[in-house]
Amino acid sequence: MSSAISVKNLYRYFGKLKAVDGLSFEVPHGSVCGFIGANGAGKTTTMRMLATLDYPTMGNIEICGIDVVNHPAKVRSLLGWMPDHFGNYDHMTVLEYLDFYARALGYRGKERQMRIQEVMEFADLIPLADRLSNKLSKGMTQRLCLGRSLLHDPQVLILDEPAAGLDPKARVELKQLIRILAEEGKTIFISSHILSELGEMCDSLLFINDGRIVHHGDAESLMSGSDATGGVFYDVQILGEASKVSDWSVTNPYVEFIADRKRGGKIRIDSDDPAKAAEVLSRMLKDGLAVTEFHREKRNLEDAFIDILDQQ
Repeated sequence: MSSAISVKNLYRYFGKLKAVDGLSFEVPHGSVCGFIGANGAGKTTTMRMLATLDYPTMGNIEICGIDVVNHPAKVRSLLGWMPDHFGNYDHMTVLEYLDFYARALGYRGKERQMRIQEVMEFADLIPLADRLSNKLSKGMTQRLCLGRSLLHDPQVLILDEPAAGLDPKARVELKQLIRILAEEGKTIFISSHILSELGEMCDSLLFINDGRIVHHGDAESLMSGSDATGGVFYDVQILGEASKVSDWSVTNPYVEFIADRKRGGKIRIDSDDPAKAAEVLSRMLKDGLAVTEFHREKRNLEDAFIDILDQQ
């Protein structure tokens, strides 16, 4: 079976500006892929091309095996698009808003009513049915936009910064909805500046910079990976004076003392080989340090992203 999203040698020029510069990647069916990059990196341009709203200068995009450029109408029937900003209508309630779009999608009679009801239940919009759609909070508005994108039961969802401006409660609710959709077999391609939350909800992360892919992999490998020069950080806690960790580090090879901790310190070992870490711990114990905890520290995704950019 083909991938849900397949991008090959994708380019988009605006005059002399290469907004997208040779992207190639695949997103499997039923997975959640986080799309990360600084402002101006090419994220929104890429997502607009995926959503059939812009044309590539060169390259190929397929959604569920269907070419986006040659068969945009077929792709749109499979695709739900949630932009970072979207229009609203004065004097139109939430129910009227969804009914308008359901009619535009071709739903009629009882089928339309059932589809609207299902979407409103899923996005928790029933209590808001009679509220004016342009008088909602940011979180409510995002749920309404998600509901609109789900009306035709798409197989693939493209979500551009859906968590932007949401309070913590609304972000948690959105994250739960996204995981439910993935469990139902939908493929979700989502951009966000809140990297920690992407790491929690995404199966893979795609980093882009200057229109090029700089990383495509899972969050766990990034957070437990080595730094730019191949070293890894360990948290060491001991019984006794915390300064013993720094004193010991100065006199031992392969080890660099990084920072004091309340009961020990943070050290850097110059290799990500587990055998090297075991050797360091063994020498600590042999030299009389009463080690109570020795574990590899995880980087946050922000640090990992910056490290990757520094390596470019």
